[in-house]
Amino acid sequence: MKKLIITIDGHAATGKSTQAKRLAKKLGYVYVDTGAMYRAITLFAYQQEPIGEIDYNLLQQSLDQIQIHFEGKADAQQIFLNGTEVTTAIRKPEINNLVSQVAAKEPIRFFLKKLQRELGANKGIVMDGRDIGTVVFPEAACKFFLTANVSVRAQRRYEEQLAQGHEESLEAVLTNLKSRDALDETRSVAPLKKAADAIEIDVSDQTIEEVFERLYAQVLEKLAL
Repeated sequence: MKKLIITIDGHAATGKSTQAKRLAKKLGYVYVDTGAMYRAITLFAYQQEPIGEIDYNLLQQSLDQIQIHFEGKADAQQIFLNGTEVTTAIRKPEINNLVSQVAAKEPIRFFLKKLQRELGANKGIVMDGRDIGTVVFPEAACKFFLTANVSVRAQRRYEEQLAQGHEESLEAVLTNLKSRDALDETRSVAPLKKAADAIEIDVSDQTIEEVFERLYAQVLEKLAL
């Protein structure tokens, strides 16, 4: 049976992971949350320094000490960092505030790109992130790019964090997203941008179900070719 590599890129808090999980479950594909991988490395770096600062030289020297793996199915997936489950820990506000800075470092992106390509070697995979369709899998047959108004995204992230027990003001969440957008879009290495052959979807005024139906319909078209 034909298998695809499906990439979902886009801005923070556009629902990339939610949609990628649903697609993977529907298709029986493997799901890989690359954002969680960058967050795991950020958590590792954050824990290296007792005052919560990041020593990038030390982090680069320590990359060979980092092991990341996923367990569970797409809709209930856990991420492990060096054998410790960190699914909730990587979503804390302090990691939110640092992850784009860590992700901008070329050695980090090179390290994870290699791992991500290994995970997708057999196809039948849905991977979401910032540069999956442009850098990690430019040859992917099915690419999407999700975007939304930053105020809408801030409200969604604020509610998501409250549900996870992380208390942060809506204003702080909005400020963080604007900062992350700027860092993601202007970094010199693999900046956030839409692949030329990706389908762009503005999710600002669409429900999760509406967005999923659009994604799934496009995937079915690709599978039929």
